[in-house]
Amino acid sequence: MRYIITSLIIVLLDQGTKHLVRTMIRPFETINLLPFLQLVHIRNEGAAFGLFRSLGNVSFIIISIIAIAVVSYLMIREKRDRFNLSLILGGAVGNLIDRLIYGNVTDFIDVYAGRFHWPAFNVADSALTIGISLIFLAHLKDLIWKKQPDV
Repeated sequence: MRYIITSLIIVLLDQGTKHLVRTMIRPFETINLLPFLQLVHIRNEGAAFGLFRSLGNVSFIIISIIAIAVVSYLMIREKRDRFNLSLILGGAVGNLIDRLIYGNVTDFIDVYAGRFHWPAFNVADSALTIGISLIFLAHLKDLIWKKQPDV
């Protein structure tokens, strides 16, 4: 149950921050926060970093629903990665809600160094990235520390 609550918190944070951006920041307007961080209102019609826009919103909705079903199944089946999977689930649901309601995903966090800007992202993207990274690192650790067979 606590993992579902984690997913729900991610969805609420994601949707709450996106609502604030949609209602308080005009599209493409930027608000400087720190020398490396600003808020910007972007509508992303593609996948991560705006990739694959040509697939269309319906394709992303179908992919999201399949991903949510797979992650939900893994949360039931796998005890070990449940927290990480809950981050992925919350992020996937948060972005799916945007696609269903608005036909795109609201991105607003812009991290940059000088003229180099990382593509804008949101709370859901952050949760997805952290969850996937933690699963990858856990499995990489297992591969590295796995006892080698005696020769």
